[in-house]
Amino acid sequence: MRILLVEDTRDVGEAIAARLRGLGHAVDWEVDGAAGDAVLEVQAYDLVILDVNLPGLDGFAILKRLRARRGPVPVLVLTARSEVDDRVGALDLGADDYLVKPFDFRELEARVRALLRRNSGHADNALSLGNLRLDREARSASVAGEPLDLTRREWTLIEILAARPGRIFAKGELLERVFAFEEESSENAVEQIVARLRRKLVAAGARAEIRTLRGLGYQVVCQES
Repeated sequence: MRILLVEDTRDVGEAIAARLRGLGHAVDWEVDGAAGDAVLEVQAYDLVILDVNLPGLDGFAILKRLRARRGPVPVLVLTARSEVDDRVGALDLGADDYLVKPFDFRELEARVRALLRRNSGHADNALSLGNLRLDREARSASVAGEPLDLTRREWTLIEILAARPGRIFAKGELLERVFAFEEESSENAVEQIVARLRRKLVAAGARAEIRTLRGLGYQVVCQES
């Protein structure tokens, strides 16, 4: 999934970005509030992690502008303020959740997982399509109970597709959600990931099939058993 992190404290930002990338997410990190707001004007994200005390534009202002522009993208607010009024203010402006600094990274990861699940319309950690099962917490895949070895980007792509079976995803949308800004990428890279993933699913006997709709994109469907 593609995540925007807006955090001006370097060591905190570096640690969060590294942790989320290690879990397989594409992360764009901005240290200035105005820069983060500008990115949100042109780029869609699966999740936004937003510090409150930012240079340029504070997190509350970014959140208010985001809700006016893009609607229901999940937002996790990070704040050093523990006062109830600040927490209530963030929620009233449309934040989905918040964490008070300092926090345990395990809690951050759990809240990120919960928000991404909610955004995809699934309440639990597992996705199943035919005999394909995806464990979102462990970021593991299996076919008929047998482990399926996937790269980080293959996992991300099949998670996106399997969360919305039957929906057609354009190559450009998948490109934006799988790769971060600083990563070299093109629609050809998406085609290559799909081709590798498709071969692995077929070899494992998965009933989940990735279909190409010429000129439109890709969708995953469940074949009849």
